[in-house]
Amino acid sequence: MALFRRRRSADTSDSASTAAVTAFWDAWPTVRSPLAESVESDTPASAEVSERVSALVKAIHPDLDWEVGPAPQPQGGLEDLDLSADVDPAKLLEQLAALDDPSRFTDAPSYALTLRPGASEEARVQSERWSRSAPEDTEWRFLPVRPADHDQLGNTVRWDDHELDLSHVSVSMRVNQGTSRIEVGVYHPDNMFLSGETRQAVAEHVTLLALGEDQFVRWVGKVTSLDERPMDPLPPTSMPAVAKQMGDLLGGTDGWVTLHGRLPLQGPLEVQVRHPVTRRDFPALSLFVQVLVPYADADADRLPQETSVVSLADLEARLSGLLGDNGALFMQQTVAGQRMYVYYLDPDSGVLPEFEDLLKDWPEGKVQLRTQLDPRWQQFDQARRPYVRKLGH
Repeated sequence: MALFRRRRSADTSDSASTAAVTAFWDAWPTVRSPLAESVESDTPASAEVSERVSALVKAIHPDLDWEVGPAPQPQGGLEDLDLSADVDPAKLLEQLAALDDPSRFTDAPSYALTLRPGASEEARVQSERWSRSAPEDTEWRFLPVRPADHDQLGNTVRWDDHELDLSHVSVSMRVNQGTSRIEVGVYHPDNMFLSGETRQAVAEHVTLLALGEDQFVRWVGKVTSLDERPMDPLPPTSMPAVAKQMGDLLGGTDGWVTLHGRLPLQGPLEVQVRHPVTRRDFPALSLFVQVLVPYADADADRLPQETSVVSLADLEARLSGLLGDNGALFMQQTVAGQRMYVYYLDPDSGVLPEFEDLLKDWPEGKVQLRTQLDPRWQQFDQARRPYVRKLGH
């Protein structure tokens, strides 16, 4: 079976960023050792090396910054296991085995080079492409964004000649329902000895260590330094749980919202939309793929039943298993004998041909497929626009 497909080539800016990423990794062997030496000595890299790395990073995206340091130690424990009812037992066993594997500490890289996209969504997309295209290097980790680091929340930091033990920090958190953001207050007993600027910098630093850069940008609306200890103080390590609760509150079941309606001349409509979802959730996925799949076993309303329900579910499971981290389903719409899927894939992963091959085996009619590079997710926004009000936007 041949698929109907229409593609558009990458735009000039995308080609330029690809060339810049390639140029960075071509230059990496010449700056690798000096950067490692700067981490070992806990001193800044030489001006020549620093300026060269900055130029290479800014060529990828002008909003990107960078930093080097010791590689974060592997995180996670029993509290991080996925114990949901539908978790694959094999996956759970893999997680338990990983926790028991001492090599996750002994074989861990020594150094980390981290790109810092800040609040820029476009820079975050490019930092992910940079990270995914990194060469194999047993001594280095290449991080597209600063991760959470709860170990650092128990350490002492020096700020403007003040030594601050971060284990004494407590925080307050309030969800602003109007903005769907968290407002964070950060208290340290030594705040009274610090300037306003330093206090604010420490508060933001603590919040960043607690959440990581992605979650900070996604969920935090405001960070303030507190003069007094909160009435109901919380440890900063509790902040990820609050962010997760907020995501669950805004989303549907397991991050999906199901809607029902009726279209003129076509009949009943069923829509499932991933919600909430932001560019930060899937920064590598910029190849839009629309798939139109007909089904043969339909009821009087031309919605799938029995054998077609099973066949569609099997197809979706096989596509999901194939994609892994290289793609995700964002939306599906079922009406009048046809199911429309909206996927986004990592265009650099090479997974698209295998994705197409799975669709060629569909026995219930001709599958149509359309692809387009869409780093801003404009096609997804257009597809879900009729349902935005019901999604709560």
